Amino acid sequence: MKGCPLRCQWCHNPESRLPQEEFLRMETRCMACGLCSEEELAGRGTRILTDRDLDACPTGALQKAGQEMEPAALVKQLLRDRIFFDESGGGVTFSGGEPLLQAPFLIETLGRLRSEGVHTALDTCGYAPWEYLEEAARWSSLVLYDLKLMDQARHEAATGSSNRVILDNLKALSGMRTEIWIRVPVIPGINDDDYNIEATAGFISTLPSVSRVDLLPYHRIGEPKFARMGIAYTLAGLQAPSQQRLESLAEIFRAKGLMTTIGGRP
Repeated sequence: MKGCPLRCQWCHNPESRLPQEEFLRMETRCMACGLCSEEELAGRGTRILTDRDLDACPTGALQKAGQEMEPAALVKQLLRDRIFFDESGGGVTFSGGEPLLQAPFLIETLGRLRSEGVHTALDTCGYAPWEYLEEAARWSSLVLYDLKLMDQARHEAATGSSNRVILDNLKALSGMRTEIWIRVPVIPGINDDDYNIEATAGFISTLPSVSRVDLLPYHRIGEPKFARMGIAYTLAGLQAPSQQRLESLAEIFRAKGLMTTIGGRP
């Protein structure tokens, strides 16, 4: 789902930061044909692109991110895959962006799916009003909760926002007895130091509803998307953490009695 209150430097879905539809341009496909150059220019010289440009592009260089849907229509589409949910034991995960930015839509859709007996998961950064998270969690079989940095100043520097609401919401959520998986992105030089990892593991170990911690190693999948959107990528050249380093960080969590995976693998 589109729209996110955070601006994480390592974001791998920059096309989901803003809630409205956006267009991405793949320069390697663009032949500069001029078919989309007749649109008026907005302030600062940014071209205003529309679906007409998308249809006119002969090479597929333009891609649209975002599509408006109603809950009933989305559920109808999702239920076409029900045979796969039933056979695999899976379900539907709402991610983004931040799904809770569209809380009424999210909650209605979750409720419709649960009434159909579909397993539902909410993937959230936790930066939202508690009443939205509380209601969405009631309709979710599982909550995947991102936890990036424990120090407030460092969190704000890396994501553009304080972590106070995130930590408070996680404490309250853990009291609801909803199953929680904590997801910790491991970003070299930003949050992979022992001090932050020890603090993160210590905090998580106090939460009764957490059944699993996933360490998610940094990757560069989002970097070309920034280029397509004309946004500077501040972590250009950053390499993924080594397997050895990931194992050592996982042991910090395991020492606290937390079942911990690396990239989803024990």
